[in-house]
Amino acid sequence: MELNADFGARVVVHSEKLDWIASPMAGVERRMLDRIGDEVARATTIVRYAPGSHFSEHTHTGGEEFIVLDGVFQDEHNDFPVGSYVRNPPTTKHAPWSVEGCTIFVKLWQFDKDDRTQFHKTMADETAPPINGVATAELHRDAWEKVTYHEISPGATLEIAEPGGTEALVLAGSVTEGGDTLNTGGWLRLPHGHPLSAKAGDDGAKLWIKTGHLAHAKAPAV
Repeated sequence: MELNADFGARVVVHSEKLDWIASPMAGVERRMLDRIGDEVARATTIVRYAPGSHFSEHTHTGGEEFIVLDGVFQDEHNDFPVGSYVRNPPTTKHAPWSVEGCTIFVKLWQFDKDDRTQFHKTMADETAPPINGVATAELHRDAWEKVTYHEISPGATLEIAEPGGTEALVLAGSVTEGGDTLNTGGWLRLPHGHPLSAKAGDDGAKLWIKTGHLAHAKAPAV
């Protein structure tokens, strides 16, 4: 399966308008944003766990990175509430579940194969004081990519011009970028050479952003 697999194209997805698609596990559904592969795939997905649902134990051969959008995501290592950012690098494994139900934004098979840095953070706790109406937290940085979280005041603009492409998920509020308005759940991917200029709406905005990673985008090695 290939979905939004041209990494040289600008892509906008209003995920809140997508249908939920059943996964192989009962009670776990997903909205696919981009994908190369079938059940083993380089994938960017919004996943919803019904209350009491679980996923069987699995190893992250290509790494897993996720944000908790609502509810509490759980595994044998911890409980992860809304606003958690989690990196599970290649070779890690778990058997996740959610007692009350949750929704996560998850990226699979998008790690440096030698990355072994596993951690979790509460994104809002990492922010520095705002500059020109934008408070920023650097969540992760390495030679492969940079991951950040931003809280943008109403009417303020976030500007990013970094090599290797940019990807953004609107966690709250709304932004206008390139003539498109993205509300909560809106997902944007810009190729290398296309700077981001996101202006927050009347309620401000919260964004998760990754840069640099599209230079490494390819199908999973299986």
